Amino acid sequence: MKDFSDTEQLLKNCIRQSDLPGRPPDYRGKVRDIYHLPEDQMAIVATDRISAFDHIFNEPIPFKGQLLNQLAWHGFRQVTRVCMHHVLEVPHPNITIARKCTPLPVEVVVRGYLTGHAWRVYRDGGRDLCGEKLPDGLREHQAFDQPIITPTTKAHEGHDEDISESEIISQGLVSQKRWNEIRETALALFQVGTETAYQKGLLLVDTKYEFGLYQDELILIDEVHTTDSSRYFYADEYRERLERGEPQKQLSKEFLREWLIENGHHTHMDERLPVLPDELRILIYERYRELYEKLTGETFQPVDTTRFNQDLADILNRFEG
Repeated sequence: MKDFSDTEQLLKNCIRQSDLPGRPPDYRGKVRDIYHLPEDQMAIVATDRISAFDHIFNEPIPFKGQLLNQLAWHGFRQVTRVCMHHVLEVPHPNITIARKCTPLPVEVVVRGYLTGHAWRVYRDGGRDLCGEKLPDGLREHQAFDQPIITPTTKAHEGHDEDISESEIISQGLVSQKRWNEIRETALALFQVGTETAYQKGLLLVDTKYEFGLYQDELILIDEVHTTDSSRYFYADEYRERLERGEPQKQLSKEFLREWLIENGHHTHMDERLPVLPDELRILIYERYRELYEKLTGETFQPVDTTRFNQDLADILNRFEG
């Protein structure tokens, strides 16, 4: 068994994309490669790609796909009492077999705290966030009295854009009845995520949900309460850090966003992408692993990826007959 505590071994075990001769994926997303299967199913490959500010970086993060895929599966099992989800089985740490759904064209962001994008808008004078009116005098990372929903459009290329609930309805993206169902479901999911995180000593700060339709039923797709889709603070340090005006210790991809902003990269990534240093890639891996272990209560056991494409081919052959 390989020793994955060694930095060199970690950096060698990265899947930037699946690569099967004569069988390209039917779709490549920011992080996932999708292969369509018979009987309205699909194989979803969680690669080690990482994105921020709607850009995909050239340097993958060791075992990020395994951590993300398995944390998503853990999260889906936590929320089954609230909403149907699309997962059928997880035959490999990087691969999920799921129902093929019709994705809805809106991402539903639920926020419990004034953090990240919401804080940057507020700091720069914005008091209307996706139709939500925010009062003066709020501090960064301050909790809202009640969680708010700040939807975004789902861009196939370029940047996702903030959108209000009224615009979603007026533009016909979803019907009023369906949006009411989405809103109620998203808030219920956030409540489950909040309670689950708090039991583990964490605060679920905000998160993104994606929904689809399967036989006209609302179904949760993509991922849920993972490092890519959510921010988490440490509960025991939150109040003291807030009162002192200190940054919160957090487990999320915000760590990468902050690095990009601090180093001035975020303003010109449309022209050129920065190179992610190896030490940063290892730090990101450690953040992902820490959240995985914190939320699941299990020690992460990496699976060697050197024969991943053969494993993928074997799984596709099994489902394609």
